[in-house]
Amino acid sequence: MMNELSRFTEQIRNYIPFNEEEIRDRELILACLAHEQDIFTRENKLVHFSASGWVVNPGRTKVLLAYHNIYQSWTWLGGHADGETDLLQVALREVKEESGVTHVRPVTEEIFSLESLTVDGHIKRGAWVSSHIHLNLTYLLEASEEDLLTVKADENSGVAWFPIEEALTVPDEPWMVEHIFTKLNQKLLHIPERNLLWKSTF
Repeated sequence: MMNELSRFTEQIRNYIPFNEEEIRDRELILACLAHEQDIFTRENKLVHFSASGWVVNPGRTKVLLAYHNIYQSWTWLGGHADGETDLLQVALREVKEESGVTHVRPVTEEIFSLESLTVDGHIKRGAWVSSHIHLNLTYLLEASEEDLLTVKADENSGVAWFPIEEALTVPDEPWMVEHIFTKLNQKLLHIPERNLLWKSTF
């Protein structure tokens, strides 16, 4: 676990922030890695890791969103690390579980975005979850529009593809649109060609 944690920490150190928000959030993530315990599990009630996928179609013209039951909004796909340090695999797993897609793969294995996200207190599976922070890594993923979409009833009540620009209009979370989703769409235009795993599509 120590070697995995060291590799993970080095990955965060080597990440090049996109803007000032990411500079500050990277500082926070590194501080938590140095000083917090159990941050890859929900045993740490204050702060822990999560992973998300910004899921686009092969043409990069649409994004896959789910209608989240807790947030009552169309939003990205993702979930808790729950003990894993390979957060790319966490993102891939969560996307499959929450949307039903089977043909999904990383556009690049590098971190696409990082952020600290506040989670308001809420009831989940009949129990109260206190407000806390998610240290989130986002990965750019590509999925096939041909896959059958299914909801994960305990988490969402809808899954659909939207034109990229609508990812900034259909969510009912203004902060997420302004600080996260707008950034993710901007970063789509700045992916170094050398980082792409392939140029072909599904």
